[in-house]
This record gives sequence, C-alpha cells and structure tokens, in this order.
Amino acid sequence: MKPTIQSMTGYGQGDCEVTGVQFHTEIRSVNHRFLEMTIRMPAGWGVMEEEVKSVLRRHLKRGKVNVVLTVEGEPASRRELDVDWELADHLMQAARLLQERYGFTHSITLADLLHHPHVLQMAEARVQPEEFRQPLLEMVESAVQSLLTMRKKEGESLADDLLIRLENLEQLTQAMKERVPYVVTHYRERLQERLSEFLDTAVLDQDRILAEAAVFAERADIAEELTRLNSHLSQFRESIHRRDAVGRRLDFLIQEMNREVNTIGSKAHDAQIGSLVVECKSELEKMREQVQNIE
Repeated sequence: MKPTIQSMTGYGQGDCEVTGVQFHTEIRSVNHRFLEMTIRMPAGWGVMEEEVKSVLRRHLKRGKVNVVLTVEGEPASRRELDVDWELADHLMQAARLLQERYGFTHSITLADLLHHPHVLQMAEARVQPEEFRQPLLEMVESAVQSLLTMRKKEGESLADDLLIRLENLEQLTQAMKERVPYVVTHYRERLQERLSEFLDTAVLDQDRILAEAAVFAERADIAEELTRLNSHLSQFRESIHRRDAVGRRLDFLIQEMNREVNTIGSKAHDAQIGSLVVECKSELEKMREQVQNIE
C-alpha cells in the first residue's frame, strides 16, 4: 500500500465572482507543532473569519497556516422602502388629539400618511458580507483542496525518502545482530593473548578466561536493544502507511531509536559495531529532519 502521509508545507488558491465582486484567497502552510491559523481580510469582512477557520480545521491537523482574502469591486446596493414608524406613530397620535380638541370628524388615512414626505422613503441598502457566505466558503474549500494536493504530493516524496532510510536502518541493525557472536569470541581471544604475554601457556586457567568472557558477554549484551530497535522500525513503517496525522508519532519513534542506538554504542565495545552505530545515527538525523515537516 502506498504511504499517505502529508507534508505541512503547501500552497493553494481560489477565486470566485458574485454580483460584480471578485474574491481571491491564497493559503500558505509551513511546519508547526500545532495548528496555528492567521486570517487576513479586508475591513468589514472579519465576521467570516471563524467560518473560514472551521473549513480549515476540517482538513488540517497541524501547521502554521496563513490565509489572505482580497475583495475587489463594490457589492451592488439595492433600493429599499424605509418606513419611519416613529414619525407615523407621532402623526397618528397628533391626529387623534386634534379630533378630540376641535371635534373634527375626518380621520387620518393611509393616503394622508403616504403623502407626508418623510414617513415613507427610498433607502440604499448595502449588501452585507454574510450574504456572500456560501460562495466565499466554497472558494475557501477549493483553495484548501488545492493546498492538500500539494501537501500530499510533497508527502509522497518525504515517504519515499524515509522508506529508503528505513531500509538502510534495517540492514544496519541486522549487521549489528550478526556481529554480536564475534564480539565475545574476539574478546576471549584478546584476553588469552594478553595473558599469554605474561604467563606460561601451560598455567593459563581456561576456566578463568571463560568466566571473564562470560562476564563481558553479559555486560556487552545488546540483544534487548536490538529487539526494541527492530520493534521501533516496524512501528515506523506501519505509521507511514496510516491515514491520520502521524508526524508526532514518527518523531517520537525516532527519539526512541536514537536512545537504543546510543545504548548499543556504549555497551558493544566493538569497532565494527561502533561504525554501524555512527551510520545509524546519521540516518536517524536525516529522518528526523524530514519528519519535522510531516503533519
């Protein structure tokens, strides 16, 4: 199965036009420990910020994300009838008082109110940002999908590189495992040679030499570290193929692998294993740099 990890680095954009207004958005993301969003919008459009963030949260788990929304053109205004209800109420109240005071029989009518110059007026009603909500959010969704396409493509490149280095680590680990039996044998031979320089071969205590070699073998035993290292390598390979955000998990596994490799280096007391440890640490450092950019 092909790995599905995502990079945190990417770029996406989207455009739309509604009633003569042109909208354009750009989204850029870089690596970050958490999801941090910065939204820049023209004055008066900030009411849409939280909904834009909601779109981002549906698709992104980590990364420092910057969104820039630009608006060109003026929303088309519309003419609306505006009734001055307070004025109409005052006119009706005044009409009733005049009737009571002077005994007029004629009542004020709708026509009378409509003829008053300020009761009913035409007003320019500006279109509010909320009225562009649906097309604007669809545009942001399109920009996010563009961003995700780029992040997935870069994620594939990161996965390819990590899998190569993972295979290198597996080979190095196997080489250390194969070297372990020779370490004790080599130590016993060196011990016997050094003692022979000072004692007659005939009086060498073979049991003592074997006992010393056994103590060394126990002290230099790296079987547990190699087992744990292989386990971490298997978990790393499995994690790369998971569909959720695995960047932190991969970073943790690399830290654990580094810990095991350092322990092996301090216990083995063997030049060849020491050289293999150096190679392992070099591969792990390169992997750690790559993992920092994985969501």
